[in-house]
Amino acid sequence: MKKLKIDQGEMPWLPEEIEYYDKYSSKNPVARYLMNNFIKRLHRLIDMTDATRIHEVGCGEGDLCIGLAEKGKTVHGTDLSTDLLEKAKAKAREKGLPIGFRKSSIYDLNPDTDGADLILCCEVLEHLQEPERALEKLHQLANPYLITSVPREPLWSMLNLARGAYISRLGNTPAHVQTWSKSGFVKFVSQLFDIIKVESPTPWTLVLCRRK
Repeated sequence: MKKLKIDQGEMPWLPEEIEYYDKYSSKNPVARYLMNNFIKRLHRLIDMTDATRIHEVGCGEGDLCIGLAEKGKTVHGTDLSTDLLEKAKAKAREKGLPIGFRKSSIYDLNPDTDGADLILCCEVLEHLQEPERALEKLHQLANPYLITSVPREPLWSMLNLARGAYISRLGNTPAHVQTWSKSGFVKFVSQLFDIIKVESPTPWTLVLCRRK
């Protein structure tokens, strides 16, 4: 686990530092298997859209953006963490990829400049106190596709408990302020989007949808 500094001005409900697990570079064989399965399912959904312009909201260290840019996609990413964005920029420079990374809250994104054929928003909504407002913003940005994912509860918390993590919180990750079951998340997204495909790579719910 790494420590990640949080911009308290943007997310005051979270502590100044949270534990951050770099899923993309984990050497744990189980974590790598789960993450590889997630990425495989995610790329399968991306391919269904034929999107060429992609914006990842909550891009973290930029691994997904870089993989898509290497496939010839026009990609940009936004995130709240200055630390993670600096790492993303360094990785893109090292590979010579023209990816635009910048700091922004999801709520401040502008459809005119941040809209794209496909919006990716993976493992972001569970951290937000106003997920309905965030979904409305994603609806404005998606032209017309959105792929979004969240931890699938109660499986996520059960797996945490099984490894002895967050016992006092019944397995709920401290930075997660929202929780959804698979059916609950599909219902939530369906308020503003038509569902095209739902995947369930353990332990996530992954949804491809189109703006209504």
